[in-house]
Amino acid sequence: MTDILRNRIILLYTVVLFIASFSMFSLEDNTSKGLLSLLNIILIIVPLVSIIFSTIYTYNSSEFIELLVSQPLKRKTIWLSSFSGLAASLSLAFFIGAGIPIMVYQWNSIGFMMIAMGILLSIIFVAIAMLAVVKTRDKAKGIGVAILLWLYFSLLFDGLVLFLLFQFADYPLEKPMIGATAFNPVDLGRIMILLQMDVSAMMGYTGAIFKDFFGTYTGVIFSFGVMLLWVLVPLWFSTRKFNRKDL
Repeated sequence: MTDILRNRIILLYTVVLFIASFSMFSLEDNTSKGLLSLLNIILIIVPLVSIIFSTIYTYNSSEFIELLVSQPLKRKTIWLSSFSGLAASLSLAFFIGAGIPIMVYQWNSIGFMMIAMGILLSIIFVAIAMLAVVKTRDKAKGIGVAILLWLYFSLLFDGLVLFLLFQFADYPLEKPMIGATAFNPVDLGRIMILLQMDVSAMMGYTGAIFKDFFGTYTGVIFSFGVMLLWVLVPLWFSTRKFNRKDL
């Protein structure tokens, strides 16, 4: 974690987030508009930096990891320690860069939800990156897989959902869409933040369905539970693969 926090990329990432966050709040008279602008950074830039940096860092640390494996240390401990260092560093970078400005301008439930979603997305995409690394030996291929996964979650998933909605427009698909959001942590984070900002009316009838479910305590617990699974499931598979992998 100390090594990662000294990394120039992480320091630059923190500074850019900090400047961008304060700029967005300063340029808008209404802090809600600043939050909406910042939402795009949290949903697009944070997952991108988390997955790309984690992938490259883990590949670059492969020789050091092999050295640790040759020592009397459990592979599980080594892998989980690597994950913890990356997740904690990127979460701290996000909190300093975006969390502090949000707390300064939005000390309320909206601000706390935005910070929570940003930290969760950072951790989730670290877990996904480590799964991509352990599944692929080739560095270039692994980075390519990481970028494709980010594109799928950030852009392609929404396109597929819209395509299905248009193709089956005659059928009531609003409730199945609630289940579909569980397959994309980025969409889940977006819905939770927008509902806290009370702009679900802009989402039409589907927004009303989402508010009826995700706006309740059950919905909030379900959302955080699903996002926790997005951390645990990729991490479990990557740890299992690493334990059996011939280095």
